[in-house]
Amino acid sequence: MSEISLHGGDPSVLRRLNSAAALRALRDGGEPTLSELARAIGLSRPTTEGVLSELADRGLVIEVAPRSGTGLGRPARRYRFRADAGHALGLDIDAHRVQLFLTDLNGQVIGSHRADLDLTWQPPERLAAVRAAATACLDAAGIHPTDLWAVAAGTPGVVDADGRVAYCTVVPGWQGLDLGGELGRSFPCPVLVENDANLAAMGERWRGIATGTDDLIYVLAGLHTGVGAVIGGRLHRGRSGAAGEVGMLPELGLRDTMAALTGTPISRPGGEAAAEAVLAAARDGDPQALTLVKRLAARMARGIAAMALAIDPEMIVIGGALTRTGDRLVDELRRHVRPLCLAPVRIETSALGDEAVGIGAVRLALNHIDEDVYAVTYVGGATPHTPRCGASDPRRSPGGSRR
Repeated sequence: MSEISLHGGDPSVLRRLNSAAALRALRDGGEPTLSELARAIGLSRPTTEGVLSELADRGLVIEVAPRSGTGLGRPARRYRFRADAGHALGLDIDAHRVQLFLTDLNGQVIGSHRADLDLTWQPPERLAAVRAAATACLDAAGIHPTDLWAVAAGTPGVVDADGRVAYCTVVPGWQGLDLGGELGRSFPCPVLVENDANLAAMGERWRGIATGTDDLIYVLAGLHTGVGAVIGGRLHRGRSGAAGEVGMLPELGLRDTMAALTGTPISRPGGEAAAEAVLAAARDGDPQALTLVKRLAARMARGIAAMALAIDPEMIVIGGALTRTGDRLVDELRRHVRPLCLAPVRIETSALGDEAVGIGAVRLALNHIDEDVYAVTYVGGATPHTPRCGASDPRRSPGGSRR
């Protein structure tokens, strides 16, 4: 990047552009000298020094101790991005448990926590347990809530633009809940809410099997099966957040997937255990269990192939509770889905397992922080930003700002 002349423009815009360029260079790693950083971003030394001073005042950059033994004279000053200047918290809230990941600004996990939730709990009890779990996670890492710059939560169901759960059949009392608003009262920073399959897709592209894949489908196979899609490197939510909800159509075989696997109607509390028992038996070669897995794969293949035909992805990632005991279901899905697709497609097991949603929630929170840190506001009101893996239109609560 070179210094830009904004004739007749606001000088503050140029300062923000220069600051964003310096931050991106520093976040790539290393501890450059002033001269090295100036060359990397194409700015003069005086301009770069001014940018670093401003970033240091904002707590984003720190001067590190000079390296010894580098030659005669005074060692050159070096600078480092302060990844510990703020933190992000990602939550995965489902019917049975909440899982949390706490990271620094570079996405390095510095704390995690998991707590069981009772399926029979109504929203007040469930939310109280989620808040207690968040407090435990922060306390264990020695992080105060005011150190959080953004929080993101994943949940089953369709999430609208205001962070409200517009549709959900998996968690009792969850439909219609203003989840963003409820969580927003617990944190002094922006809170974002997103569908769990969408976040799993983001997480898998960021840190999982689909790293660097621009077009992918994530199939979250559980009590029911949800689908998230990344197109052109960005999460696709659709107009109302309902993109990927093909499981609403019974004909596509993605509803009641756990019940279909066991072959009999099952109660929700015992659903996962019963399904995992069948999958474990199939892994060990039990003929009856293998038949049930093959039948389920043939049933699910219709919905997964429908998504694949609509999006033409490079990869389909299978995750969720029905993949915990091995690859038997995924193997059968490969056999049934591929013949229904017009182009070859990779079908892989999630590398993140049951952490995919929580890791995706962290990525969503970090995306929001990045957009805030790198924002450059123009007279016309546009705020350009660099597209990042799985970046989405975040579901924001009216929570506080870190500034």
